[in-house]
Amino acid sequence: MANEKRNVRNVAGTVWELVDPIAEELGYVIWDVEFVREGSEWYLRITIDSDDGISIDDCERFHRAIDAPLDEVDPIEQAYHLEVSSPGIERVLKYPWHFTVFVGGDIAVKLYAPLPEAGNTKQLRGILTSYDEEEDILHLRVGETAVDLPRAKAAAVHAAFDF
Repeated sequence: MANEKRNVRNVAGTVWELVDPIAEELGYVIWDVEFVREGSEWYLRITIDSDDGISIDDCERFHRAIDAPLDEVDPIEQAYHLEVSSPGIERVLKYPWHFTVFVGGDIAVKLYAPLPEAGNTKQLRGILTSYDEEEDILHLRVGETAVDLPRAKAAAVHAAFDF
């Protein structure tokens, strides 16, 4: 299993490097690349974004643009399903640059363990006031409380939106 995980990470990184210039040329940004197994099936999921948002036509356009280069380089040994999507309004935030871009935004955080300084809860929602990339700390305002959250304590972070 350890080799499988390492190879999965290598696949995602290799694919990211391959498709990033294509995304740039088309006016998109790669938000994330995942290569995951669900049951007996493998999925290569590429999430794209742009300043104008992403439509189904954008996803189709990008899918068509990367199809031949992926086949040519052939970085994936097994059969897989290719999915291209937008990150959505409740996008997952997981890379340092995601947090930098999202400063000032409303986020939801699921924690591994309750956080005493935030009411002893495992879920937080607040405004990301700043992000310290060097220390990897999220600075949040949760209601009237300032919370400095080491990212290592967060199981998941995503943009929050009230429907």
